Amino acid sequence: MSDSALRIVTYNVRYFGHMLRGLASTVGPKRRVAAALSALDPLPDIVCLQEVETSSLRSTIAHRPRQPGETQLAAFMGRMEETFGAQARDMPYEAFYFRAHHYKLAEVSLYTTGLAVLVNTRTVEVDTHNVDAPQQITHHHVQRMKDRKQSRICAHMHLRRRSDGRAFHIFNTHLSLPTPFAKEFWATKDKMGRGVNQLHEARKLAEFMRSLSGDEPYIVCGDFNSPPSSPVFSYLTGDACLTCAQAAVGQIDPSVSRGFPTAGFMHMRMHLDHMFSSPGVRWLDAEETRPFGDTTSRFHGLSDHMPIIARFTLDAAPGAAVPSVG
Repeated sequence: MSDSALRIVTYNVRYFGHMLRGLASTVGPKRRVAAALSALDPLPDIVCLQEVETSSLRSTIAHRPRQPGETQLAAFMGRMEETFGAQARDMPYEAFYFRAHHYKLAEVSLYTTGLAVLVNTRTVEVDTHNVDAPQQITHHHVQRMKDRKQSRICAHMHLRRRSDGRAFHIFNTHLSLPTPFAKEFWATKDKMGRGVNQLHEARKLAEFMRSLSGDEPYIVCGDFNSPPSSPVFSYLTGDACLTCAQAAVGQIDPSVSRGFPTAGFMHMRMHLDHMFSSPGVRWLDAEETRPFGDTTSRFHGLSDHMPIIARFTLDAAPGAAVPSVG
């Protein structure tokens, strides 16, 4: 079991700018996030990050690049190298960046948005990815404002477990907030995960994953801006036939929307981040996953989100030989 198990993390890092309320990125959070990830035992095999900049005014005003054109992800990976180097350990991760949106004022890049995936190359081999053309899943409720709306994408990686060559897919995403331009937005107090635009994006996401995965298992994780029991969550675990990792290992009750907050804003606590899987993935545990506000977590105070950390294994491929016993 230990040889075949893999560990995955999903984490909204808020542009590594939590100390300045997301207004600017600083070097301190990069170092602390790198230290927290490197301290996980066993090390994650896959790390999915949301809200990662390319390079912009916001990402450089408080942390000057070490060299021209250095991206925020490259700067973070530099901190990862430093962290592992200080521990006399080889840094095993290769990083992939998926750009989503670019906000400019004239020729000045104000801020950019994107996703990232870190792959532990000791345990996982990369077959293909969509770095050059991440899948667009944004739903534009008001067409004339679509150029102003933050783009939502889905990152995809086709991977193989090095222990046996078993293929699987990883999808990383960040759904929109519920649109206020729909009458349904004003009809209920609980809005997260109930937006018509969010449901459209969830359907686009499910169709994209089905079209690429075939009969191979897959995991999708990220910031869904939707709590358990919301229409988006119910669609993904119902019509889309996905399994929630935290529910599978008994960490949450999927019928309770506020039982395990993964994000916080002022005095609000929300469960917005999730890991889901297709058939063929078996969840083993979610050790070191802590609710937002838990001061015992090594990730406390590093972002306005907390990571979900889980171990899983893959069922044997269809038609694979079954080892004989005896």
